[in-house]
Amino acid sequence: MPVLTRLIPSPVVVDIRAGALDDLAKILADQRISSSGKLAVAISGGSGAVLRERLAPALPGASWYEVGGGTLDDAIKLADAMKKGHYDAVVGLGGGKIIDCAKFAAARIGLPLVAVATNLSHDGLCSPVATLDNDAGRGSYGVPNPIAVVIDLDVIREAPVRFVRSGIGDAISNISSVADWELSHRETGEAIDGLAAAMARQAGEAVLRHPGGVGDDGFLQVLAEGLVLTGIAMSVAGDSRPASGACHEINHAFDLLYPKRAASHGEQCGLGAAFAMYLRGAREESALMVEVLRRHGLPVLPQEIGFSAEEFVAAVEYAPQTRPGRYTILEHLALSTDQIRDAYADYAKTVTS
Repeated sequence: MPVLTRLIPSPVVVDIRAGALDDLAKILADQRISSSGKLAVAISGGSGAVLRERLAPALPGASWYEVGGGTLDDAIKLADAMKKGHYDAVVGLGGGKIIDCAKFAAARIGLPLVAVATNLSHDGLCSPVATLDNDAGRGSYGVPNPIAVVIDLDVIREAPVRFVRSGIGDAISNISSVADWELSHRETGEAIDGLAAAMARQAGEAVLRHPGGVGDDGFLQVLAEGLVLTGIAMSVAGDSRPASGACHEINHAFDLLYPKRAASHGEQCGLGAAFAMYLRGAREESALMVEVLRRHGLPVLPQEIGFSAEEFVAAVEYAPQTRPGRYTILEHLALSTDQIRDAYADYAKTVTS
C-alpha cells in the first residue's frame, strides 16, 4: 500500500492566549499527559517561585524542582532528582534555560515534556533540541518535542521586553536560514525538506510583516505561534537547518569569541540575518529586516550591542568554524578578512544612510 502521508512530530496540545495558565491543570489532566496528576515541575528560583504559589493549589499531585541554571550539569542533576519519583510527565515552567533543562531531563528519564513558557526569547520552547552550557562552551542535545506547549500572553507581557525582542530577532532570522538551506541545495545537492522550509519561512515572514508592536496581543500571538512552528519545522526536518544558517553561525561566533560580552541570542541572530541577506545580494529584503528590527528596538549594527566593527568582522570570519559541514552564504563566498571588512563597511553605510 502506498504511503499517502507522513506523520509530523508535534505537540498534542498548543495553547497560546491570554489567561492560558488558568486552564493548565485541565490540560495536564489529559489522558495522554497525566491521568494520575503525578507531575515533576521544573521552575526557576525567580518568576517560577511566584508561579508555583499561583498554580500549586490546582496541582496537588505535583512535585516542584528548582533549577539552578542552564548548564548540562544542572540538567543532569534535575534528571537524577526526578527519576526517584514515579511521574507521568515533566513540566518545564519558565524561560529558555529552564525549559531546555527540563527537556533534557525528561528525555533522560523517558518522560514526556510539557513546555510552559514565561517568555518568548527564542524558538527552543518547542524544538527537538536542548541548548545547554558545558565545559566546552555550549552544546546542543537532541530531545523529543514537547507533548504540549502552553503560552499565557498575560505572563509574557509581564516579562522584560528584551525577551520579546530576542524572540523577534530569532524568528526573523528564519528567512535568512531558509535562504541558506536553499543555497546549499543548489550548490552542494544537500537535501531540503520543502514542508520544513515553508513552515520556518512563513513563521519568519509573519513576524517580519506584522504591523503590531511588542505590547500588542495580536503581535505576541503571531510571534509565539511563529516560534512554535519553527520548533516543529526543525522536528519535521530532523535538524536545526530550517532555523539555523549564517545568522546563527555569527551568533555562535559572538558567544565563543566574546563569552562575557555577548548580547541575547535573538539580538545577535537578527543582526546576523540582516548582514547575511545583504551579503547574498538580497538588498531589499535586508533593508526590510533592518527597518523592522529597528522598529522593535533590536540592533542592526554591532556597535549597538557593544562591539566594534573589527570585532564584528572577526566574528563573521570565525563563524563557519562554529558549524563544520554546514553550507551557508559565508561558506559560499569564502570572503577574506579584507573582503568581510569591505562588505561590512558597505552594509553599515547602507544602514546609516
